[in-house]
Amino acid sequence: MSILVARNLEKHFGGLAAVSDLSFELNQGEILSLIGPNGAGKTTVFNCLCGALPLDAGEVILQGRSIRGLEPFEVCRRGMVRTFQVVRPFLNVSVLDNVLIGAMSRHGRFAAANKEAVRVIEFLGLGKYTKAHAHSLPLPLRKRLEMARALATGPGILLLDEVMAGLNPTEVDELIGLIREINHRGTTILMIEHVMRGVMALSERVIVLNYGAKIAEGTPQEVVAHDGVIEAYLGKEFAHAHGNRS
Repeated sequence: MSILVARNLEKHFGGLAAVSDLSFELNQGEILSLIGPNGAGKTTVFNCLCGALPLDAGEVILQGRSIRGLEPFEVCRRGMVRTFQVVRPFLNVSVLDNVLIGAMSRHGRFAAANKEAVRVIEFLGLGKYTKAHAHSLPLPLRKRLEMARALATGPGILLLDEVMAGLNPTEVDELIGLIREINHRGTTILMIEHVMRGVMALSERVIVLNYGAKIAEGTPQEVVAHDGVIEAYLGKEFAHAHGNRS
């Protein structure tokens, strides 16, 4: 069952088509990855889905209702929230206060929001940093804090924008386990990722973008063997030399 449907999305910046006639569906409970070279339009897709950028054309249907034209906070209240590739915590307040801001968007009362914030912090492995200011955290923990703020809103869909970037292999493996657990607990996930280790381990399906257009869709195994994907990432000479066929 589709929880999110994107139909014929278009977004242009001047004469540049950042997103071109993109359609896809995200099924309830799955992990779907959006991959592609730098500049392929992946983050622009997230911005359009969440209302940070207005669409030039197309429709976004969340749980059976159009969300085109809604502000990001309204999309969040409908149950879809995103993280950012460049993490954006409030640096001069505590980890708890950062996550509490997310929780307050869902829980009207402070006590309930505080309880949820503490629960999410513990779940993300940040318990001993509850009172620490965000600026004191190293990158791997800031990534977790970014996820904690999003999860505290109680989303049905979590959009993850390159949460594994800049992490070492051990940290990537830990995050893979954490994302898998988030999914197992009922959150549907759409993620942008360049770390193929994570894409291969987590994804049920993968969509590949190049120059704003979808060039492939399928299982991770199908996508990595696709000529168009190899050419987009590694160049035509590599594809021809290795004789891959989709």
